[in-house]
Amino acid sequence: MLLALRDAHARTLAMFDALATGGYDKPERVPCLPIVNPPLWELGHIAWFAEWYTLREAVSSDPSTVRHASLLSQADTCFDSNTVGHDARWTLDLPSPATMRSYCKEVHERLLDKLAVSGDDDVALYPYRLILSHEDMHGEALHYTINTLDQKPPVSAETRPCGEAAQIRFPGGVLHRGAVRGDGFAFDNERWDHCCEVYAFAIDAAPVSNAAYRAFIEDGGYTRPEYWSTEGRAWLSQTGRAAPLRWRAQDGDWICRRFGEDLMLDADEPVRHVSLHEAQAYCMWAGRRLPTEAEWEYAARSGHAGFGWGHIWEWTASLFVPYPGFAPGAYREYSAPYFGTHQSVRGASFATPARMRSAHFRNFYQAHRDDIFVGFRTCALLHN
Repeated sequence: MLLALRDAHARTLAMFDALATGGYDKPERVPCLPIVNPPLWELGHIAWFAEWYTLREAVSSDPSTVRHASLLSQADTCFDSNTVGHDARWTLDLPSPATMRSYCKEVHERLLDKLAVSGDDDVALYPYRLILSHEDMHGEALHYTINTLDQKPPVSAETRPCGEAAQIRFPGGVLHRGAVRGDGFAFDNERWDHCCEVYAFAIDAAPVSNAAYRAFIEDGGYTRPEYWSTEGRAWLSQTGRAAPLRWRAQDGDWICRRFGEDLMLDADEPVRHVSLHEAQAYCMWAGRRLPTEAEWEYAARSGHAGFGWGHIWEWTASLFVPYPGFAPGAYREYSAPYFGTHQSVRGASFATPARMRSAHFRNFYQAHRDDIFVGFRTCALLHN
């Protein structure tokens, strides 16, 4: 746990430094987009969250449960995401980057000291596991921001080829779905394991590739023209928006914009930066559909060597809803506000730390999001 916390902290600082290189440690330099936070605010929020659940010994996100004051004056009024709205994060009187770094360092060192004398059971480790998962997710979000703002990441980590476009047939049956009690940390939306019936289905062995998606587009498939044409690229440049997606060059080659560089698009890589709507449109064109959460988890838990996942997040056909008997965890606002309005996303991406990868982990995004490292695979029921 101690090594994992150190690694997550170092990763956060490396991501922040990558953005600071482009001047984005200053909130006024950061475009006010709904898909990003000012990196300076995000850095402070990560440290504040860690301090809240460990050093300040809060048992939930309810301020009445916090037992100690923050190490940083005005931290609660600046970094509590429950009370500080998204757009307001650009207008706060935030501490300087140097002060923020000092705060992050002190919080980190003190919580490691506290961890060293804590118990090693699930109850004692829960707050540390919670803040580790929280920091890992924000680290990946900073990776998205680096891409959106056309900066270079501190570490190069890219997707791998999809492999053969094969189908895997599963007979279906009872799926023991969700996190198992006693198996370590799980977010509230993964709790707890329960049985559900899954009917026989066939699912892609790998996510849909760039080559397959290109065939869909060239056949007149639905997509957003600003990301898939030379004219769209020009429009993005004129409006000052970053273009982390793909467009077709005039000579017929496919070029992608990634982390501030124009690169030839690898036909064998999984397509990424597609919205749920684009994924669904491809499935209709192919005479298929997206897998449900249960089908995806069934395949991932099956142990089938041909089912490859973890290169890219994957849209599913399932709305993000609670499991039976859902109860909010200590981080009360993590899941509940998003049930019924977000779509379930499964798997992991190349930017996801290995410790976060789990067949039962549930990610969730609004259907229009395409800045995340997300793709999809197709599925179909089997009929006797």
